[in-house]
Amino acid sequence: MVLLDELRASPIDPFTLPMPRDPRLLRIARALLDDPGDRRGMGAWASWAGVSERTLSRRFVAETGHSYTAWRQRARLMRALEMLAEGAPVTTVAIDLGYDSVSAFIALFKRTLGVTPSAYFG
Repeated sequence: MVLLDELRASPIDPFTLPMPRDPRLLRIARALLDDPGDRRGMGAWASWAGVSERTLSRRFVAETGHSYTAWRQRARLMRALEMLAEGAPVTTVAIDLGYDSVSAFIALFKRTLGVTPSAYFG
């Protein structure tokens, strides 16, 4: 009974991807969703969208609740889940999504979802 009470009281953190409202940030977000493996850094994205890095950084947190980096990782991870569910190999997913190595992808996956990709879909 205690365990059930604890579970009921614990906050639910749905794995969602809130979108920014600012048109400049929304342009960046949509481009990242279209190509989550794009390796451009925050400075390049800011310049591309006509916004300063500082504004991009502050507004992403204010509008999505996530830093730019965390939002981008979340977007990549959501796409990874789709690709893995479709049967794509972990190596392909990691490379297509712009990770420096398969182990870096697996580490982020495990840190975020608590298990490795193979265990998640196993």
